[in-house]
Amino acid sequence: MTRDEILSTPSMPAFSPSYPFGPFHFVRREYLIITYETDPEVIREALPEPLEPAPGNLAYYEWMKMPDSTGFGSYEESGSGIQALWQGEPCNFSVQMYLDDEPPITGGREIWGFPKKYGVPRLDLVKDTLTGTLHYDGERVAMGTMRYKIKSLADKLDEVKAGVAKLNVNLKLLPDVDGKPKVAQLVGYNLEDIHIHGAWEGTADIQLLPHANCRVAALPVKRVVGGRHLVVDLVLPYGKVLHDYLAEQQ
Repeated sequence: MTRDEILSTPSMPAFSPSYPFGPFHFVRREYLIITYETDPEVIREALPEPLEPAPGNLAYYEWMKMPDSTGFGSYEESGSGIQALWQGEPCNFSVQMYLDDEPPITGGREIWGFPKKYGVPRLDLVKDTLTGTLHYDGERVAMGTMRYKIKSLADKLDEVKAGVAKLNVNLKLLPDVDGKPKVAQLVGYNLEDIHIHGAWEGTADIQLLPHANCRVAALPVKRVVGGRHLVVDLVLPYGKVLHDYLAEQQ
């Protein structure tokens, strides 16, 4: 394998890459997003500086079903985040994510710094209830429910699209060969080419159970604000470095 061949390989293992070059297209990605009020002290503990908490002490828990995605295939995902501010701009900070497919776990961590681990999330329509569950090591640690298509947001699709296009931020941490930090960054990205097939909101509820290795309950639910159900086409582009923690040492 020549130097040029090595440098043109999108990912490891070079002989059989885990994922291709982006951008990454998603067709009919389905979301269940439950927004809730949580503990401000826990928000401050989980939120890396210089991000600041947004007003309201709001967190969210979401399930995503990806039936058709470039290079990543078909998989499901679940995780939590915090509504925050980057230099005054509203953003979503990803706290933890669990999914059931190796390429998006590897690619997500290596490129954008998504906080991804292996888990078994599922998003299904059960009779009249949109139902999301997450199992970790065989134990159910999360369940979210929402009444199915009770209130359409067809007259607010521009607002929904703006919410999907909102700045998203990850804390990317990669060690060097000696175990010391090689990459320590805040990475931002905005989803692109967004097409909303449908959007609904309504009554929702969520249960998060404590687990030492899957800390979804660490952002406790004080009050459920509501749920949203979306079906969306979109493109996940490459990100940008918002803040470099290692550069502060220079």
